[in-house]
Formats: sequence, C-alpha cells, structure tokens
Amino acid sequence: MLIEQQRRATLHAMLQQLAEAESARREFVRTGTAVDFTVYRDTVAQADRDMQRIGTLYAEDTANLTQLAALRAAVVRARNGVVVDTAISPSSTTGQASIASLSDNAQKKEAMELRNASNQMIATIAQSIEITQRQIDRSLSMFRVGAALAALLGLLSFVLYLRQTDRLDVVSESRRKRLVNERDQLEALVKERTSRLTVLANHLQNVQESERENLARELHDELGALLTAAKLDVARIRSKLPEGNEPLRLRLEHLIETLNSVIALKREIVENLRPSSLSNLGLVAALDILVREFSANTGVQASSKLDEVELDGEAQLTLYRVTQESLTNVSRYAKATSVSVTLSSHDGSVELVVADNGVGFDLQTQFNRSHGFAGMLHRVEALRGEFTVITRPRHGVRVSARLPKKHANSARSNADTPNDSGHASTQASI
Repeated sequence: MLIEQQRRATLHAMLQQLAEAESARREFVRTGTAVDFTVYRDTVAQADRDMQRIGTLYAEDTANLTQLAALRAAVVRARNGVVVDTAISPSSTTGQASIASLSDNAQKKEAMELRNASNQMIATIAQSIEITQRQIDRSLSMFRVGAALAALLGLLSFVLYLRQTDRLDVVSESRRKRLVNERDQLEALVKERTSRLTVLANHLQNVQESERENLARELHDELGALLTAAKLDVARIRSKLPEGNEPLRLRLEHLIETLNSVIALKREIVENLRPSSLSNLGLVAALDILVREFSANTGVQASSKLDEVELDGEAQLTLYRVTQESLTNVSRYAKATSVSVTLSSHDGSVELVVADNGVGFDLQTQFNRSHGFAGMLHRVEALRGEFTVITRPRHGVRVSARLPKKHANSARSNADTPNDSGHASTQASI
C-alpha cells in the first residue's frame, strides 16, 4: 500500500507542476517578463523529475506499463503544448507571438488527454489501494478470528487446568489424610511397642536385680556356712596335728590360705551381685568403699566428694550401678591416671558425676555400640532422670546422672511405668 500512496502523491505533484507551468506560460505570454519565464521553466523541470520518479516507481510493475506509456505520452504532449523555445529570449516579440499563436483548442485537447491518462492512473492506484485494503481487512478479520479462537482455546485450557487442579487437590488432600492416618497409626504402634519394651526392660532389670540379690544371699548364707565349717574343721585338725609332721602342717597351711582366698572371692562376688555396704551403710559409704577399692586394685588415683542425700533403695542402687559401670570403663578403656566421683544434692534433684582424664572417644559413633552406656541410660530413664555423657578424643569422659527427688522417693512404684517424660538424654561436647 505504501508504494501506491507514493505513486498517487507523485502523480498529483506532477499534475500540479504542469498546471503551474501552464499558468506561468499564460502569464509570460501576457506580460513577457523574465520572472514568469523562470517560474515556467522551473515548474516544467520539476514536472519532468516527477515523471522520472513515476517511471521509477512503476519499473517493476509490468501490469501497468501500458497506462504508464499513455501517461508519459500525454505528459509529453501537454508539455510540448506549453514549451517555450529556449532559443527565443523572453523579451523577443517573435517568441511571444509564437507562444500566443498556439491553438487553445489544441491545448484543451492535450489537457483533456493528460487528465484522462492521469485519472486512469489514479483510478488504477485507487483500485490497487482498495484491493490492498480489502486484503488487509481480510487479514485483520482472519487475525481477529484466530485471536478469538486462540483466546477461546486458552480459556478452555484454563478451565480444564482448573478442573484438573481441583481434582489433583482432592487427590492430594485424600492422600495427605491417608498419610496422616498411617503416620498416626505408626506413631501409636511405635509408642505402644516402646511402652511394652520399656515395661519389659524394667521388668527384666528388676528380675535381674532380684536374682542377683537371691544369688548373693545364697552364696553368703550357704557357701559362707560351708566355708566356715570347712575352716573350723581345718582348725580342729591343725590343733590335733602331732609335732614333727612338717609336710602335713604345710598342707594344712596351704589349705587354710586356699579357704581364705575362696572366702575373699565369695565376698567379692557377693558384693558385686548385691553390695551389702549399700544395704547396711547407705549410698555415701558404699560409694566411698567402691572408690577406695577401685584405686587400690587399679593403681589409678581416685577421689570422691560425696554429700549426704535422701533416696530410696532403687535410686541408690541405680547411682551405685552407674558409678560401678563407669569405673569399670575407666579401668578397661580410659587409660586414665585420675578419676573423681562427685555426689551432690540440688534443689529438687540429686546428681552423680564420674569424670576421668583418659583418652576419651567419639561419642557419636561409640555411644550406641556400648551396652554399658545403654544399661546406665535405661536405669536412669526408668527413674525419670537425665543421663549425660560428655567426651571427645584425648579429653577424658564425664558421665552424669541426675535423678529428681520427687521421683526418686517413689521410684520403685514407678519402675514399671514407661518413661514418656523425655528427661533422659545424651550429649557430646566437642
């Protein structure tokens, strides 16, 4: 459409230039002045340039070459009708007479031919513009239809997407509820199993301590009576041994030493099974004896700082077993040169701390592998206490057991109750 508009504009400009040239010619004929001649010459030259531009614009339009040739011929005739011979000066009377002698009828005919040719060209241009406009309108209509269809498809897709999203939301919500129900069921099952295992572990621990106590009593009473009778018999035999029987006397001396060793071993076994000092003297005295015997047997420097505390038998036995197991670990693994045992009373709780300067260990990897720590943790948990192990390689081990006083006094009655309070814990300090 742009080239048709350029053609039409250039054609109108050329016609205007030719009209102005005719007007300038008439004025020059009337006045004969050089100014009118100059205007005439310039307008004719501009009309020629416009015609050349029209030819350029139609260079590739083979369909309108005939109209272009007719227009060019009409322009030549119209131009020749107003040509002033350049050999004749503007002031020449002959030149003026020659211009004036041109036939008005011929000029009108040439102007009519030019107008017809130009009108045909303008009509062709207008028709081309109209066709192009119709094509544009058709394209716009098709674009609008396509846009409407695209919008409709987009809307339909959006509606389908919303419906699918709603379905997915329903499915997701149903799946979430199902997962929540399954999780709740699993949590309930885990809690029930944990409760049963805790009750079973507490029962087994109590049975173990009861069996230890019964076994210690049997060893103390039955084996003690037998060893005492054997020692008395040896004493009677020794008193009636005749003089001079040195080999038999040495045999009796060896037998007495053996009996004393067996009695000492029996006492050690009984004390390990159920410490009589704990039952007869209390927790402080029992821990003090345990620490002194540990130092004497291992050569490790051991110190104790023990405060008087009021705990029932189960809580005392728990703290004693924690101390006993901790000292056993020190003697086996710690390679320590010193160990300290502290028993202190706080507001509402009693705390036992066993600390050494040994090699320590990696708590994250070793704690769950140690049955000794697991046993201590369970004992403390059973009394709703806190169990803490702080260690790192080459920095010793600190074992802490804290029992609440309000639970310690009723620990035996709650020993078979699952620990849901979450008081027990293990920690690592790096």
